[in-house]
Amino acid sequence: MTYQVSRNGQMYGPYTLEDLQRYVGSGNVLLTDMAKSDTMPDWVPVAQIIGSAGVPATPVYAAPAVYSQSGSTYPDPPNLNWVLELLLGFLTCGLFVVVWNLVIAAWANRVQPASKALMFYIIATVLVVLHFGGSWGLVIAMSHHQQPHQNFVGGFIGIAAWVARLIARFTLRDTLEQHFNSAEPLGLRLSAVMTFFFGGIYFQYKLNEINQLKQTLRYQNVAR
Repeated sequence: MTYQVSRNGQMYGPYTLEDLQRYVGSGNVLLTDMAKSDTMPDWVPVAQIIGSAGVPATPVYAAPAVYSQSGSTYPDPPNLNWVLELLLGFLTCGLFVVVWNLVIAAWANRVQPASKALMFYIIATVLVVLHFGGSWGLVIAMSHHQQPHQNFVGGFIGIAAWVARLIARFTLRDTLEQHFNSAEPLGLRLSAVMTFFFGGIYFQYKLNEINQLKQTLRYQNVAR
């Protein structure tokens, strides 16, 4: 039986099962690539085909993809369900999302120490807090029926916070793609549009998928 492999709209193959196992081991085929044989009704991840083969295979989660340069294993990404993050963010007026972004960036800094995502998120968080404080003062003034004064500094801080958050988002996007296409080659691709509009919630959605895939791979390795 042979399989066609699809990645980003491009077709490759056909490959035998042994070809897939060998190419996954070398990194030429990713576990997240989609594959299909002539007898299969739907496309499925390559990891599912290799995992259900029931024959000895080239290790699909090789040591270079699991261990850092220091020899310790890479910690799994934060695994909070993205729907729960969205709900908690709504209930806290966005405060929880701001804090959780720092959690994700801190994890990214552990697996990719050269990343500047955490630094940019800290700067963005400070600016958000400053802007929130200025906005709260405006609300208090209005509640006391006082004429609020125009605050150009507050407006500047608000714009700076928005810009800093965008820089932080795209820096973290680059960090995640770099890590999950080199150190842990799981074929992560992050949309620039989704990054712009949804930021950390979109990242968490993708990290949930990665954690699920890593858990599947661990189970398959134990089964072997």
